[in-house]
Amino acid sequence: MTSLANKQILLGVTGGIAAYKSADLVRRLQDAGASVQVVMTPAAQEFITPLTMQALSGNPVHTQLLDPEAEAGMGHIQLARWADLVLIAPATADFIARLSQGMGNDLLTSICLATAAPIAIAPAMNQGMWHNQATQTNLETLSKRKVSVFGPADGIQACGDIGAGRMLEPLQLVDAAASLFASGSLAGKKVVITAGPTREALDPVRYLSNYSSGKMGYALAQAAAEAGAETILISGPTQLPAPARVKRIEVISAEEMHRASLHAAQGCDLFIAAAAVADYRPAQIAAQKMKKDNSDTLTLALVKNPDIVASIASLNPKPFTVGFAAESENLLEYARVKLARKNLDMVVANNISDSTIGFNSDDNAVTLVEQNGATDISQRSKQQLARELIALFAQKITVQ
Repeated sequence: MTSLANKQILLGVTGGIAAYKSADLVRRLQDAGASVQVVMTPAAQEFITPLTMQALSGNPVHTQLLDPEAEAGMGHIQLARWADLVLIAPATADFIARLSQGMGNDLLTSICLATAAPIAIAPAMNQGMWHNQATQTNLETLSKRKVSVFGPADGIQACGDIGAGRMLEPLQLVDAAASLFASGSLAGKKVVITAGPTREALDPVRYLSNYSSGKMGYALAQAAAEAGAETILISGPTQLPAPARVKRIEVISAEEMHRASLHAAQGCDLFIAAAAVADYRPAQIAAQKMKKDNSDTLTLALVKNPDIVASIASLNPKPFTVGFAAESENLLEYARVKLARKNLDMVVANNISDSTIGFNSDDNAVTLVEQNGATDISQRSKQQLARELIALFAQKITVQ
């Protein structure tokens, strides 16, 4: 079955008779596991109502660029960042022309200009309009910008003509959308990823931990599986479902994660240490619940936990080893120290003091630190960032 599990699809609907198929497309995308938000142009609303698309998608439908309420939070920018894929279906000849010219005079074209996500169009128009040289030139321009074109199909059209210009059927579009996420760049490779927090027990009911949600590590595991890798996810306690086609090993403490990582890393090509591992654990775990006494203070003796990523980086043969540095200050300085001290190939550094990209957020912005320099990647969804990172790691493995 085609999978779009955990994908966020922004469906753009423009003003063609094929817009009636977009209602079914919403459901088909959801059946494949995607979350869907809909943007409609004014012309699209002449063919199908926003209320219909809202009822089907379960989300408010977006129709205006200059919406004071939405723009208070830069609505079009938020949508552009939210999307893992912008899919315009149907895409009329007029919309294709405006998109090819880089126009941003409505909500949908503005999102297309602002997004870093892939864009795909499903053309739908009269066969004469499809074959017109102007349309073909516009499509060539979009192809050079890596905009995917799904279809069109041949057949009888609403006007009675027969020929190319029919929008592909919803299930065909779902398959085409899913194919964009299956790169095959890690086919035949083994990838091990750690994710989430660890918990270090104090007594039977209390523990030391941190705020990590595991979202970044889980997104990386999904992206690695989509790239064709045998993917093992070693996860601390989270509320997240296991990604499709990923083997999840659940652990609790840092010592458990260390043992599982050393075992799983045997023969792996890429190890990504995205987990927020506790640096220390209690020297002793109380057998019974610790009770309050008359003292106003409590002193805990802590011992250092094993350094998981450093242990992996010391293996022979060593996999391509990536560490994460979640810092609240001196981001680059601390990341460079970690890179050198732990013998890592790369460090992905992010600023957890920024609430929009910190623990539990859906977005992230990172700096990739290597021996020969650093590269910034601007804020985007963790799913989108994960696919970009996995593509980069795959290139690094290939040239090793």
